[in-house]
Amino acid sequence: MIHVKRVYEKAEKSDGTRFLVERLWPRGVKKDALRMDAWLKDVAPSTELRKWFNHDPGKWKEFQRRYRVELDRCSATWEPILAAAKKGAVTLLFSSHDMEHNNAVALKIYLETRIRSPGKSGRLVREDDAL
Repeated sequence: MIHVKRVYEKAEKSDGTRFLVERLWPRGVKKDALRMDAWLKDVAPSTELRKWFNHDPGKWKEFQRRYRVELDRCSATWEPILAAAKKGAVTLLFSSHDMEHNNAVALKIYLETRIRSPGKSGRLVREDDAL
């Protein structure tokens, strides 16, 4: 199961493996205060895409499309997340104020598609799904 959570929310045991999926470090958060297992900068949207989107909900569908293209080109950036999801819960950490229109939500949708249809990634099948 993949969850999304703002970096400003309290870490919980149920979060499982926690990945920061932002290219930039979140404002107001001390590096030693954020409980995370890894900071995956390269899985975040490119700087160009992030600036183009600018958290504009009107660009959400196009942002998701463009972000999927970026993710398709570089599976090595998101494979660690799928590997962790194979073992248990995963939480994608983000800093955006918008809880519905942010890269962590788009990444979650993308990854869940890969879990349901492993042929798309050609790499990982969840053990539960393989039975």
